[in-house]
Amino acid sequence: MKVYYHLPGLFEFHELYQVFLPLFREHRTYFYDWCEIGSIYGAPADCLWGGGRVGSGEARPTDVADMMREYAVSARLTFSNSLLREEHLSDAKCNALCALFEKNGTVQNGAIVCSDLLIHYLRANYPGLILISSTTKVLTEFRQLEAELKRGEFSYVVPDFRLNKAFDQLNRLPRSLKQKAEFLCNECCWYDCPDRKACYENVSRKNLGEDCPDHICVSPDAQRGYRFSDAMNNPGFIGIEDIQNIYLPNGFSQFKIEGRSLGSAVILEFLLYYMTKPEFQLKVREEIYLDSSLDLF
Repeated sequence: MKVYYHLPGLFEFHELYQVFLPLFREHRTYFYDWCEIGSIYGAPADCLWGGGRVGSGEARPTDVADMMREYAVSARLTFSNSLLREEHLSDAKCNALCALFEKNGTVQNGAIVCSDLLIHYLRANYPGLILISSTTKVLTEFRQLEAELKRGEFSYVVPDFRLNKAFDQLNRLPRSLKQKAEFLCNECCWYDCPDRKACYENVSRKNLGEDCPDHICVSPDAQRGYRFSDAMNNPGFIGIEDIQNIYLPNGFSQFKIEGRSLGSAVILEFLLYYMTKPEFQLKVREEIYLDSSLDLF
């Protein structure tokens, strides 16, 4: 059974993946043979339907589509805005993205969604896109997650990270639902945060162009920003030993890596940790850092 990683930065880290994807193809022995790239997800800047993070990707959609088609990797559009209204569905930019990625090569692409309004619209107008239920729904009760997994319109569901270790309930799921669960591995958000949904709604408002103040994070460590070392200490963290020794033997194979708002150097560390054999991590790091076309930060 293989593990499939869903990686951040479809538009945000296009230049990084232009270097990493050929490396992954041409030097497959550098990487764990039990893992594959399930998809790369993200959204361009000024994306009305965007959610989760305020989009910052500057890569041209046609360039991104060409790259994903060349390497036969699924592209996922992060359309997880939770506050969409009927008038937003006609947005030309988002519809053009759907049309571009719906039929782009041999691998099926998808959209990560939160709004039921958008779900119905995409199913009616772009049936070639698979749908993924976003973690921005903040479904913190297991019964909510189970109900979401049972919804036929979703190919995958990303649980709230605070359900990552609910093994007594997760392991009792039927195999068909286990295969739809896509766990967020490296969340750094405060585990006890009461405002996660409000934070995502603030992002949705900003993507809609509404004039609203920034959400004030109540985490006691908010000033530190994202640190992978902090994420590793989060109770919901899923490391590679967890994946190999707990999740995979129990029938779970889909894992999402967060990081669209981080720097490409941090994304590289995720790729090294989750996908690269220890003895080849320096070699991969050198190949990436020494590429003259790539500006890591």
